[in-house]
Amino acid sequence: MKLTFLGTTSQGGHCPSAFETDRGTYVVQGYKVTDADALAELRRRGLPDHETAVEIPKALLSYFRQER
Repeated sequence: MKLTFLGTTSQGGHCPSAFETDRGTYVVQGYKVTDADALAELRRRGLPDHETAVEIPKALLSYFRQER
């Protein structure tokens, strides 16, 4: 998978960050969700064991392009 850096809201350029792939998908680097209640809610809503959830600031969404 080829990653193309889209942008970051971090001063150091490490996290959180957004990337576009050559598969027509996006990869986000964010803060791992560790709050037990939030994880339980995500599991109830169908988050499988082989996936994880990350938290990103709203400002990071500005780096994603709109499909037209």
